[in-house]
Amino acid sequence: MSGWLGRRRRLRERHHARSFSKRERLYRSFIEEASRLYADALVSDRAEIPQLVNLYTLVGRMRILSSDDVVHAAERTGRLIIETYLSPNRAFIDLPAFIDEIDPLRDFGHACRRELLDLSPH
Repeated sequence: MSGWLGRRRRLRERHHARSFSKRERLYRSFIEEASRLYADALVSDRAEIPQLVNLYTLVGRMRILSSDDVVHAAERTGRLIIETYLSPNRAFIDLPAFIDEIDPLRDFGHACRRELLDLSPH
């Protein structure tokens, strides 16, 4: 009986580790893509539709794997990127006026960190 319980515990731990790693890779991909798109949106008004679709594909994957907080933060980031494409282009001289906006992934990062900490074995 103890062999069966030990094997089951190891399988559960392995599944948990894979789930954790999968989320980390997904969040890293989203952060990289969103950062690139946001930087482009600051200086361009021509949205990169295929890349926006890629970003929302990542959000779709999060809807399956992630908490509501992470999904909502990702959706807000996507909306901010689209709004930035629709707003006037920014120049370096504009930086002080929108310094708080320069980190569009702050809330997303916090939500991911909370979720990953909750998933960590205690």
